[in-house]
Amino acid sequence: MGRFTRRGFVGALAMGSPLRLRSAQSTDIRIEDIRFEYQDYLYRAPYMFGGHSVDRVTLLNVHSVVRNAAGRSAKGFGSMTMGNVWAFPSKTMSYDRTLGAMKALAGRIGSLTATCRDYGHPIDLNVALFPEYRKAAAEVSRELGLDQPIPKLCTMVTAAPFDAAIHDAYGKLHGLSCYQTYGPDFVHYDLAHYLNADFKGENLEQYISRRPRARTFLYHSVGASDPIFPSDVRKPIGDGLPEDLPGWIRYNGITRLKIKLNGNNLEADLERVVRIDRAATEAQQQRGVRQWLYSLDFNEQCPNVEYLLEFLRRLKEQTAAGFERIQYVEQPTARDLKANRSNTMHKAARLRPVVIDESLTDLDALMLAREMGYTGVALKACKQQSQEMLMAAAARKYKMFLCVQDLTCPGASFIQSAGLASHVPGVVAMEGNAREYVPAANKPWEGRFPGLFHITGGTLDTSVLTGPGLGVVP
Repeated sequence: MGRFTRRGFVGALAMGSPLRLRSAQSTDIRIEDIRFEYQDYLYRAPYMFGGHSVDRVTLLNVHSVVRNAAGRSAKGFGSMTMGNVWAFPSKTMSYDRTLGAMKALAGRIGSLTATCRDYGHPIDLNVALFPEYRKAAAEVSRELGLDQPIPKLCTMVTAAPFDAAIHDAYGKLHGLSCYQTYGPDFVHYDLAHYLNADFKGENLEQYISRRPRARTFLYHSVGASDPIFPSDVRKPIGDGLPEDLPGWIRYNGITRLKIKLNGNNLEADLERVVRIDRAATEAQQQRGVRQWLYSLDFNEQCPNVEYLLEFLRRLKEQTAAGFERIQYVEQPTARDLKANRSNTMHKAARLRPVVIDESLTDLDALMLAREMGYTGVALKACKQQSQEMLMAAAARKYKMFLCVQDLTCPGASFIQSAGLASHVPGVVAMEGNAREYVPAANKPWEGRFPGLFHITGGTLDTSVLTGPGLGVVP
């Protein structure tokens, strides 16, 4: 466990520069206390994506205390999977090596956050602190002798539960959902201050709903090694949960399927989607369901856009109905857009929305993606609540397709994802994988939020997300 207070961690002041935002206003808070701990869980079954197989998760749980200028205080909580395989992919460093780097960074982020002496809205505090987090990531990379520096995306994931805990505490201090604290009465700058001149005079509340959508569609992930038909199950788990795709469709009433593909074997990818479409069709027909949808996620593995175009062309030839069920395509090629400028998505996006995910780390990345033909945005709680609020506003301003993805987020992090999905107008659905791969981590939360963790009709009951802060009580 790590714990930091301003009085108790004086040495950290030398590591980060004092951050000065402005004098305190009545709604502002400053951070009084930060502590965190880790939880580890094994998956019930491996989850394969992007050529990697993951069988475990480490959660970073953060507890905060904030105080306003009048002396009132509140506690907050944030949690996030560290997701190092996705956030810090490496061909040379082991799982434990990249996870260890993220833990070292978490310690630095904890001290920097606790020793920030400024008052502000959580978004202002995050905007001021994140450059210090980036510097800390560079320092950790050097000190540990990493053969590649900690990426910006990885820094965002590591910082996410700290940011969430501050938003949570801020909402609880004011007795409001955090989504009711994004208007001009609380956020003192217009959006142009955080984004660009296109947003002059606009505020975040214009793009974010104060109350959640009543129900939100859930995307069920079909991992690249998951059994499709019952005959594909080689070694039954026997824990009472479904073990094949038709079983999951019946169990949760699923009508949205996220299909993980390899991106480097066209024939295998085509065969997989055709088989999944056949299994889904049989299961849905038995249920009397006529409409269901797919998303295709190549996890950056397509060598170029031509691979995607050829895949879509041949898929339409083999199963026209399956092709019509594709709702969107997620991040088909490598995340470094600047290094892959030739992989433009204009032709593909004329067929289906093409969504930026791993590449989306700031507004510049979003603007570059739009220039390269991407037409959609995947929002993720693991990229920090503050930043995803701003990216949601930008995506809506530019009329982009919207979805919410997770990082196999269990428990509190899944609740945060559901809050994000249900408060951003235009989000078509959200992903939720922990119930498939790490249900043990959801157990402590199921009784308090049954509509979020016991899926019926393929949707979540997001109407319950009206409590103070992020609606999460640890």
